[in-house]
This record gives sequence, C-alpha cells and structure tokens, in this order.
Amino acid sequence: MMALALARQGIPVQLFEAEARVNDAPRAATTHAATLEMLAELGLVEEVISHGLIEPKFRIWDRASREVIVEFDFGMLAQDTRFPYVVQCEQHKLANMTLARLRAFPHASVEFSTRVTALEQFVDHVKVMVEGASGTRKVKGSYLIGADGGRSTVRKALDIAFEGYTHPERFLVLTTPFSFDVEYAQCSRNYFSDPDEWCALFKVTGDDGKGLWRVLFPTRLEESEAQALDQTAVEARLQKFFPKSGAYPVVHRNLYNVHQRVAAGFGSGRVFLAGDCAHVNNPLGGLGLNFGIHDAVELAGLLGRVLRGEAPGEILDQYDRHRRPLNVEYVQQQTIANKQRLEEKNPASRARSNDALRKIAADPAAHRAYLLRASLIDSVRNRAAPE
Repeated sequence: MMALALARQGIPVQLFEAEARVNDAPRAATTHAATLEMLAELGLVEEVISHGLIEPKFRIWDRASREVIVEFDFGMLAQDTRFPYVVQCEQHKLANMTLARLRAFPHASVEFSTRVTALEQFVDHVKVMVEGASGTRKVKGSYLIGADGGRSTVRKALDIAFEGYTHPERFLVLTTPFSFDVEYAQCSRNYFSDPDEWCALFKVTGDDGKGLWRVLFPTRLEESEAQALDQTAVEARLQKFFPKSGAYPVVHRNLYNVHQRVAAGFGSGRVFLAGDCAHVNNPLGGLGLNFGIHDAVELAGLLGRVLRGEAPGEILDQYDRHRRPLNVEYVQQQTIANKQRLEEKNPASRARSNDALRKIAADPAAHRAYLLRASLIDSVRNRAAPE
C-alpha cells in the first residue's frame, strides 16, 4: 500500500518481500470507513467492496444467556462518510489487488523471495543489503520504509525499542465453511462476552465467494499448542459456543501470540517504520491493518511533498509526532478495552460495563460518537486538525 501510494505520485519505488508470495493464511479482514475513504483515493475501493462483504453492524452478546447486550449500526455515520459500514475483505486479497496496480507503473519494482538483512544511513541516502535468489547485493534509495512486521529487521537495525507487553494467552482462529447464516445472517460481526472463555465470530467471503466463518478464541494459559489445535479440543470449543448436531468442518487453524506494543519512535533519519513493525495490538475491533494503511497514506503524502520540493525535509518529523500518539490513543486503548470487556470476570463490573454500552447505543449522539472512534474517522479528523 505504501509503495502504491508513492508510485501514484510518480515516485520511483522498490518493494522487497522476503516471502515467495502473498501469505493467504487467515489474517486481518475488517476494513473500516476511514480506510475505505483512503482506498477510494488510491483507486482500490470498488474492487475491495466487490470482493468483500459489506456489514453495517456489529453485536456484543452475553454467551451464557445467548442474548444480545448491544448492537451498533455504522449506518449512524451516513452523514460522516461515503462508507457507513465495514467491508470484510481478507488481507491477502487486498495485498494482491494492490500489487496488481503497483506492477502497472514502470517506475515501480516488486521482488519476492528477497530479504532485507541490513541497512546503512547517510546524509542524503540509505543503502540496504538484500538477499535473493541471485545472491546478495546493495540497493540505494533516498528513503527506506520498513513495513516488515512485528519482528522487523528495520526496527531492530535502528535499535528502536518495541514498548509494551505480550498477552499471557494466545489466540486461536478457526475457519469453517459451516454456515452460521441461519442464526447470524442479520449481523456477521459478533463478539461473545464470557468470564471463562470469550469468542468472536465473523464472516468473510472466502476465495470462492461462497463464504467462510472465522471463530476466534483465547487459549488457556496452561494449554500447549498441540492441545489447542487438537481436533477433539477444537470441536469441543465450537460446540460449547455454538452447539449443533454433527461435527464442524474446519478448513484452517491458526494459533498466535498477541501483543500490545508501540515502537518508541516511528523512524530515524531517512528510515521510517509503518504497520506492524511500528505497532501491534490484539485484533478485537479490527484496527491493526487499518491503522497500518493510514500510516502508509500519511507517510507517502509527506514524502511526496519533500521529494517534489514542495516542503522541507523537516515536515517528515510530523509522521512520528502524529502517528505514534494516535496509535496509543485510538488503537492501543480501544483494543485493550475491547478485550477487557469481553473477559471481565467480576459480575458487578460486567453488569456496569454492559449497562454503559446499552446507554451509549440508546443515545443517538453517543452511538454516533462511539462509532466515529471505532471506525477511526475520529483519528483522521484529529490528525487533520491544525497544530
């Protein structure tokens, strides 16, 4: 996305990807209104919508009673955005759409199976060491953007701390073609609050367009990887939340560690960090991928102004000065609160939290304000405010 945003401005760009192809394992899928606005500017939004699933609502349930605690409707934002909904479009689809457009630019190159292993900074340029099928070579550029994930080589080379913590439990994602449409057709984004084991359930279109449902659980602290992924254990988890006759077909299982971390700085000199190498968070609320795209759009805009001679290089300081606090306020705080709400064990605290949500949803002004924040529209407006 960063490379495309630069290439569209006529800026020569080289993209290096360590893997052989786009990873099509289940990853992020939710695209919020503020991000859809940006994808429209990049010429991607129509294709994203056509390959995704439009969902204007999300629900928070009480698992034990199987009652809806609250329903939020992004339709309340019809006066705030052209896209008063989320689009469930899997990350690998978005990546492939973006790559197809990027490759159309003669001044953009894309190299898979090519790993960046080291970097050197100079007064007026950056050099990186890359390893590929043809060996090792050095590549020179005006600027370097590290978008290389939570274990970022670029961030480590800059010796920038990754501040925060790792959740003690892991997250288990199960993907099934079983249709939950009979019970959940009215809303395909659902969160189930439970003091013992919460759950999230949401739908994506799948590669064939027929639809897949993803189910997200936390693991128990003492649970090994083998135990969490065991077929019997997987079936028991699904049946506990969604009992039915017969076994569930499960086409993908993914177990991963979950972090809440923000880089101490989003860049140094001519090198910048974006996406997961700058910030990571739990997936509840679907904010990580979205904020990474926002990073890309903002940084590409600032770099374009500098490279065209429209502004001095000092304006690049705005990237760290604005993006880092916005991530802490809008992404870290929200995702931590979302998780705490689902897993709250104290009955009185759970009751207070649920009552507060009901009051917000029942008040049109508060309902809209909640969604402006959840959709990241507020963060964009905050960034656009004069200094």
